Amino acid sequence: MSDDSEKTEAEDSLEEQATAQELLENGEEKKEPLSLEVEVQTKSACERHVLVKIAREDVDRYFAKQFDELAPKAEVPGFRPGKAPRKLVENRFRLQISDQVKGELLLDCMTQVNEEQDFSAISEPDFDFGAVEIPEDGPMTFEFDIEVRPEFDIPEWKGISIDRPTKEFDDSDINHQLNKILGNYADLAPIDGEAEENDFIVVNFKSSRDGKVIASGEEVSIQLKPSLSFPDAIIDDFGDSMKGVKAGSKKVLNAKVSADAESEALRGEEVEVEFEVLDVKRQELPELDTEMLATIGGFEDEESVRKAIAGELDRQLIYHQNKSIRQQIGGTLTESADWDLPPDLLRRQANREVERAVMEMRSSGFSEAQIKAYQNDLRQNSMASTEQALKEHFILESIAESEEIEETEADYEQEIQMIAIQQNESPRRIRAQLEKRGQMDSLRNQIIERKVLDLIKEHAKFNDTEFKLEDDAPATVDISVSGVVAAEIPEAKYESGGETAAAANSGKK
Repeated sequence: MSDDSEKTEAEDSLEEQATAQELLENGEEKKEPLSLEVEVQTKSACERHVLVKIAREDVDRYFAKQFDELAPKAEVPGFRPGKAPRKLVENRFRLQISDQVKGELLLDCMTQVNEEQDFSAISEPDFDFGAVEIPEDGPMTFEFDIEVRPEFDIPEWKGISIDRPTKEFDDSDINHQLNKILGNYADLAPIDGEAEENDFIVVNFKSSRDGKVIASGEEVSIQLKPSLSFPDAIIDDFGDSMKGVKAGSKKVLNAKVSADAESEALRGEEVEVEFEVLDVKRQELPELDTEMLATIGGFEDEESVRKAIAGELDRQLIYHQNKSIRQQIGGTLTESADWDLPPDLLRRQANREVERAVMEMRSSGFSEAQIKAYQNDLRQNSMASTEQALKEHFILESIAESEEIEETEADYEQEIQMIAIQQNESPRRIRAQLEKRGQMDSLRNQIIERKVLDLIKEHAKFNDTEFKLEDDAPATVDISVSGVVAAEIPEAKYESGGETAAAANSGKK
């Protein structure tokens, strides 16, 4: 054997080993690209209609591959297994393997289209598998609709002017927050007199339209606050209207159903809500003694509680700062975003936007009552808020790509740790819950958006303004006045109760 021959064989062997190693590392065999004709029609900024033709040679190649695997073991009457003529095997089993060939062709084709086309898909393609057929001759054709990220020029984001709310919290702010915490453990004592602000009323209520009852609730406890929030409506003058009621009183108030309510027939309509007062109860705040200090988080003394509350107020101020700054940044970035988003996309994303907002509030130390009120507010204006949030998201994602900003495992750990502290749970359990609910994508978006916002803030011009501590959140009821219940965001589990969880853990550090 010549040296050249030995060299060629050695080279071939090395190439085979390299190929085997590549297949081993990739976990699958590299596939030959399909010969495709792809026609993309723009239906809107976020919608594409795609027509695909797969060359006949590729269709035949995929059939041949299946028959190569089938022929050595095919059982045909009159022949031993694997010994029937190839042509006979093809004729006998062609219909049987057609669906498998079609499935592989469509899967590989969709992967290739996604890699080769300029658009970035944001949903699964919408097409009917059963309607796609493999013809006897000629190319295989199919078409589908798909939602994509809109194409736009990234707006100028450096040097944005931003008002930043700031505040130094004093003793009166801490006292107010401490009373709210103690309110979580207060006894509710029935009273014979009239209801006053912050009292609790126990009611039966029913909503009706044109005399027909739509929804109802029995023995619902509602705190007397200026407004009452339902998942699909709000009564702004609730406090003034219900002040002075007592057991046996009846009140009928009007509530306007949100334009984004689950019930299409009642969107934007007014319904009557009748409240029958069964009882009036008043809070009796507990003493902040040794037992109560232990109950709300194992604090040593009142000073440690107040220090923890100050820290919680600072975290909530940061949340409000970020929210205000984001709204201003979002408003500036989306000024020129005049592209429309498909209503179906907005409806599907609405609940994810609520999830994201709830996740942020929980990691910032807000109580479940505050979160529930904000959650109801988002649902009442879901389409508008979701459209704004999605436009911001697309723009922030584009900035992230252009600036090569990515999430890291440390980012996930930090976010999960903050939620775990607020919920008094282990980070491992929180991660498992997020993964089970399919919320890790929402967490990833939150991380990327925060990083981009931080970058924008680095280049922004800030003007400090006075922050006014918001009044208490409105009272909330979980029952929709329209009778249709929206998908519920899973509630946090608190061992030490309400908004004290973050403070309790802060006190332990």
